[in-house]
Amino acid sequence: MTVVEVERATWLDGVNPVTKVVLALVLSIPLFASIDVTSALVAIALQLLCLPLTGLTLGTVLKRLLPIVIFAPIAGLSMLLYAEPAGRIHWSFGFVTISDDSISLAIAVSLRVVALGLPTILLFGRTDPTELADALAQVAKLPSRFVLGILAGTRMLGLFLDDWRTMGLARRARGVGDTGAVRRFFSMAFVLLVFAVRRGTKLAMAMEARGFGSGIERTWARPSRLHGRDAVALAGGLAIMAVAIAAAVAVGTFRFVWS
Repeated sequence: MTVVEVERATWLDGVNPVTKVVLALVLSIPLFASIDVTSALVAIALQLLCLPLTGLTLGTVLKRLLPIVIFAPIAGLSMLLYAEPAGRIHWSFGFVTISDDSISLAIAVSLRVVALGLPTILLFGRTDPTELADALAQVAKLPSRFVLGILAGTRMLGLFLDDWRTMGLARRARGVGDTGAVRRFFSMAFVLLVFAVRRGTKLAMAMEARGFGSGIERTWARPSRLHGRDAVALAGGLAIMAVAIAAAVAVGTFRFVWS
């Protein structure tokens, strides 16, 4: 007897995917308006408090956030080295100057990158691509050819991961997958690129043959509508945005991005 584990529906699952897209934009406003540590930390903290509404575990979120955390300091490196010096100068060489202000800017920019990536993980971690396509076509009124193209490409991502895993296992089985990690990576990446081009061509021809490229107005099997929960979610996003900006202003760290 096989027991099938069904994912339990969470509060965020009832929010329309288009609303989630708008929420992601709303939550990014404080991070585009000001470069400071306070607004980014407050935004991250408030978003993590909403974690029970998403159905994701903290471990899952941290695992998906790890690549962003690793590469975020790269964004702050330019600020650290080339920002306009202010405060005490710690080190200077040619065009490179590290000062108190450049250090604070580098930390703020790095945190801002993390804070920009976190809402995407929380909002779309459990969103089905088909539901997103339905919402974009019916609620956002985007062209059906554009929406179906995005959906088809999204569905291919899982196959690419399987191809990469299969290639790695095949190379190890032939005894050529244990050394030369850098060369192996670029070799497998080129093979994956060839697979992507071939598979994309076949998929485009198959969709064209089935009438996906026709100019006839399409119908959709599953309706996508906005409900009261979407208004509540949007209000919550606006509240997080307002609190983050207010905290930065109250502490005195608010720094308009163009100043």
